[in-house]
Amino acid sequence: MVGTPRQAMVDIQRFTRRRTAPVILELDLTSDLAEGVPADPLTAAMTHRRATLREVVDGLRRAARDDRARVLVAHIAAGGLPLARAQEIRDAVAGFRASGGVAIAHADTFGEFGGGTVAYYLACAFDEIWLAPPGDLGLTGVAMETPFLRDALDRLGVSVEIGQRHEYKNAVNTLVERDFTPAHREALGRIVESCAEQVVASVATSRGLSPDQVRGVIDDAPLSGQAALAAGLVDRIGYRDEVYDEVWARARQLAEPAATGDEAEPVLMYVSAYRRAAVRREASPARRARSFAASLPASLPGSVLPRGAGGPAEPDSPAESGGPGVRGSHSGNGSGAVPPQIDPRTSVVALVYGTGPVLPGSAALPFGGPVLAADAVTAAFRAAARDSTVAAAVFRVDSPGGSYVASDVIRREIERFRATGRPVIVSMGSVAASGGYFVALGADLIVANPGTLTGSIGVFAGKQVVRDLLGKVGIGFGAVAAGENALMMSPRQPFTAGERAKLEGFLDRVYADFVAKVAQARRISPDEAHELARGRVWTGADAHRNGLVDELGGLSRALDLAWARAGLPATEEPRVRITPKPSVLDRLRTPKSSEEPAAAAALRAGPSAGLSGALGLLAPGLLGGLVGASGELLVSSAGGGGFTGGWGALAPLAARAGLPVHGPLLMPPVGRFR
Repeated sequence: MVGTPRQAMVDIQRFTRRRTAPVILELDLTSDLAEGVPADPLTAAMTHRRATLREVVDGLRRAARDDRARVLVAHIAAGGLPLARAQEIRDAVAGFRASGGVAIAHADTFGEFGGGTVAYYLACAFDEIWLAPPGDLGLTGVAMETPFLRDALDRLGVSVEIGQRHEYKNAVNTLVERDFTPAHREALGRIVESCAEQVVASVATSRGLSPDQVRGVIDDAPLSGQAALAAGLVDRIGYRDEVYDEVWARARQLAEPAATGDEAEPVLMYVSAYRRAAVRREASPARRARSFAASLPASLPGSVLPRGAGGPAEPDSPAESGGPGVRGSHSGNGSGAVPPQIDPRTSVVALVYGTGPVLPGSAALPFGGPVLAADAVTAAFRAAARDSTVAAAVFRVDSPGGSYVASDVIRREIERFRATGRPVIVSMGSVAASGGYFVALGADLIVANPGTLTGSIGVFAGKQVVRDLLGKVGIGFGAVAAGENALMMSPRQPFTAGERAKLEGFLDRVYADFVAKVAQARRISPDEAHELARGRVWTGADAHRNGLVDELGGLSRALDLAWARAGLPATEEPRVRITPKPSVLDRLRTPKSSEEPAAAAALRAGPSAGLSGALGLLAPGLLGGLVGASGELLVSSAGGGGFTGGWGALAPLAARAGLPVHGPLLMPPVGRFR
C-alpha cells in the first residue's frame, strides 16, 4: 500500500508521455478497403476489424494537422485496390506530405513475376518506395479481359434471347458474342487507354521521368528489384525490419524539441485506430465549444424545423473544411441556398452509402454481399430530411447498377431531400455506372475519381432458353398458364413474336426515360445525351471532360463541397454523420413505420432472398419451380420471382459466375485491371 501513490504517479506520467509522444502511422494496403456500412449484424461482426476507405482518408487528413504525427509507413501489395480507391488514398497521402509529414511505402513485391501496376501507382504517392530483396516490379501496364460464353452455351444447348440499347451496352456480349464487337473493343480500349494515361502521368511526375520513359519501363517490365533500383523506380531495397528501423529513426528525428529523451519513443498506430482516437478527443465538449466559438458568425439563423424522428445525435466525425469554387447545379430542382432553419452550431453532413447492385426492397440476407437496396437508401434520405441538424447530404455510390425501377425511386427521393433547400453531393467510388449513374441524377453535384467507371447509360433485357440443355439430360416440361404472356420469361421456351415486340417496347421506353433524365439533369439536349449514352462506359476523367460529372475527387472532396454549399462556416471543419448508423437493435427490430430512421437498417429478406434460397434447390427449380425455398406453392414458375436477368432457375449459378442477374441497368462486366 505504501507504494501505491508512487505507482499511480508513474502510471499517470507514462500515460501523459504516451499522449504527447510522436506517432508513427501504419497503413495496411495489402487488401481492398471496405466501403459502406454492413447491412446485417453478422456481416458487421465478421468485418469489424477491416479498415474502411473513409477511416483511412479521414485519418490521414487529421494527421496532417497533428504535429505529433509526422511519419507514415504503408505496406502495399499487388491486386489489393481498384484504381479509383487508390486515387483517393493517393490524394490523402499527398495532403499528409504537404503538411510536412514523411510517407514511406514498402512492398514485398509489386507482382511476383506478374502485374502490380495499380499497387506501384499507389506507392508513387509516397516519399520513398522500399522493395524487399526478392521482390519484382510488375509495372506491366493496364489490361482487362472479357469472357465470351457463346460457344459454351451453344454446346450446352442454351440459346440467348436478349435485346439492348445501344451498341455500347455490352453486358449482353458475354452471352451472345464470340469476340469483341467493334463498339465493345472501342469502348473497353478507351477505358484502358484513359487509365493507362493516368498511371503514366502520375508515375512520371513522382519519379522524375518523362512519360515516354515510363512507357518504356512498362514495355520492359516485370523488372527485378535491383533493376528497378538502378532505373530509379524504387528508392531502397530492404526487408520489413529494415524499413521499420528507418521509420523509427525518422520519427525520432522529426519529434518536437520538447519531446526528447526516453519519453520521446514513438507510438505505432494503425491509421484507423489513430482516427478513432482523434474523433474521441475532438468530440469532447470543451474542445467542441472552443472550436465553435472561434468560427461563430456575427449572426445565426434560427432553428424552426421540428426535430427528426431520431432526434439530434453526436456527429460521426469531422472532416476537413471545404474549399472555394463550387460549380452550379445541373439538376432541375432544389436551390442549394442556406435554409433558415439550419443552425451552424449543431449542423452535420449526412453521409449515405449505396454499395452493391441496385435492387428494390430492403436489406439482403446475411452474408449475401452488399446491395444498394432502394427501401433502405430512400428511408435514409427521409430520415435525414426530417432531422433539423442535417444541413446537407453526401451520397457515396459504389454500384454497377441493376434495377431500373429501384434506381428511379432512389433518384426521386434525393430530389425530395433537395426540395427542402439542402444540397446533395454524389461521390462516386470505384464504379457508379448504369443504375449507379441513374441514382446520381437527382444530386446538385457529381464528384468522381479519375479512375471511376461510370456512364453505361443504356439498358438490356431478355432471357436464356435452356430447353435444349434440359433435353440433353432427359428433363421434359409441361406447363399450364392463364394469360397470353404468363410464360413470357420462362427459360424453357423462346419468345413469341408478340413477346419479342413487348421486350423491344420495354427497352425503348427505359432507354428513352434514362436519356431524358440525363439530359434534364445535365442541362444538355436529348441528342447530346444520346451521344454520351448508347450504353458506353467512361472513366471518371473522360466523364468529366464530357460533362457527365462535375468535379474530380474522392469522398473527402464531396464532403467539403457539401459543407460549403450548405453555407456553413468555412473556418469550421465539416461534421459528418453516417446515415443510418444502425445499432444491432435497429438492424433486428421491426420499425414502427417507413418514416423511422430504423427503417433504413432493418434486416428483412429482399428480392435477393429468392436467389439465395434457390442455391440448394436448383433441381426442384428445373423440375417446374412449383415449390419455393420454404415449401410454399408458387403462383408462377416463370420469371424466377426475383431480378434474375432472364436466367430463371439458373440464376444462382449465373450470379456466382459474375453474369448479369440484377436488372436491366447493369454495367458490362469489364473486370479488374491487371
